[in-house]
Formats: sequence, structure tokens, C-alpha cells
Amino acid sequence: MTDITRLWVYLSASPLLWLFATLAAYVLADRFAKMVGRHPLANPVMVATIPLALLLWSTKTPYTTYFEGAQFVHFMLGPATVALAVPLAAEFKRVRRLAVPILVALFAGSLTAIFSAVGIAWLLGAPHDVLASLAPKSVTTPIAMGIASLIGGLPSLTATIVVVTGILTGVIALPLTRLLRVHDHAAHGFASGLAGHGIGTARAFHDSPIAGTFAGLALALNGLLTAILAPLVMRLF
Repeated sequence: MTDITRLWVYLSASPLLWLFATLAAYVLADRFAKMVGRHPLANPVMVATIPLALLLWSTKTPYTTYFEGAQFVHFMLGPATVALAVPLAAEFKRVRRLAVPILVALFAGSLTAIFSAVGIAWLLGAPHDVLASLAPKSVTTPIAMGIASLIGGLPSLTATIVVVTGILTGVIALPLTRLLRVHDHAAHGFASGLAGHGIGTARAFHDSPIAGTFAGLALALNGLLTAILAPLVMRLF
């Protein structure tokens, strides 16, 4: 065994290695995104995933080993979600004024997110556990995994689908709203947060504080509504 191999065996046993690798990959990806003007295709989460995946594959590191370190980042999703209430409080008057359009968009978006994923997979012959795993795809990971486990889904599969959904939303949402000539930051942000949960919300904050605020509102409300609607929808399948 070479000295480099011995060093790698020693370092890979420490959870701090994978925490450092995760943070370093994101910091570098975020700098790259700034260099290219925050282009949608340079989404930091998507870019950071590539070197991390290659590192895990090349070193044959199991996901469970990686997650022992990355779980610290996962834990911070909760406090980060709660912190979204701060900008929301500053825009509370505007939110209250738009309460009816917000509720209509929330129900329409939540039902569309569930039915589109589950319906297409059902038509393609997917088994029930896969359908249940797809139902909460537009909800932030901790809530989505909890919903999936309650309705017979696979939490690990749900986590993967949620991340992919968020990345796609971060890449597609802004160009799509521009194509549709939607120039209102609140509307764009709400759509990004509803469809793309935390990743969509982070992208919305880069566009404007108003977009980020409404994205955070959509993230929170959609998590609550999906927890109610997903079990009801799954009864149809």
C-alpha cells in the first residue's frame, strides 16, 4: 500500500473530509457562477454535484459514508428554511394584499406538480412505491422524505428526485418566465419556490429580494399543502 493510499484511507474515515469536500465544491461552483454572470446553466448546486459525484465514484465511496459528513449541511436546511421568515416579514403587507392570487396559484401549482409527475409515471407503468416517491418532488427534501415514507414511497429515491427537480427549476425557471414575458418578480419568485423548493428559492434570491421572498413563501406553503394533498392524490392511483 502506497503512502497516498494510506493517507486516503485515513482521511476517508473522517466525516469532516466529506463536509469539507461538499463545501469546497459549492464555493468553487458559486465562484464559477459569478464569473459567467449567474447564467442559469451555471447553477452552483448542479455544477458542484459533478465533481462530488466523480470523486465518490472514483474512490468507490458509499453514499452512507459520504452522508456522515454531509449530514451537517443537510441539518442546516431546517434553520435556513425558518430564516426565510425574515424577508417575508418585511413584505407582509404586499403578501396580504395578494392573498387571493397567492392561494389560487398555490393550489394550482401544487396539484399540477403532483399530478404531472405521478400521472406520467403511472401511464408508463411505474410501481406504486415509485409513484409515491414522485408525489412530493417539489417539496423541500426533509418534508418530501417524510411525506414519501408515509404514503409508501422510498425516501432515498424521493431525495434524489427532489434535488433533480430543484436543479431543473433553477436552470429553466428564469428563461421560461422571460419567454412568457412574466416580468413581475413576485410571480417569478413564487413559481420558482413552488416548483423548485430550496434550490429554486436560492436562485430567485439572486434575481431580486422580492423574488426570493415570494419563493420562500411558496416553499413553505407548498410543503404544508403537499403533505395534505399527496395522500389524497395517491388514493386515485
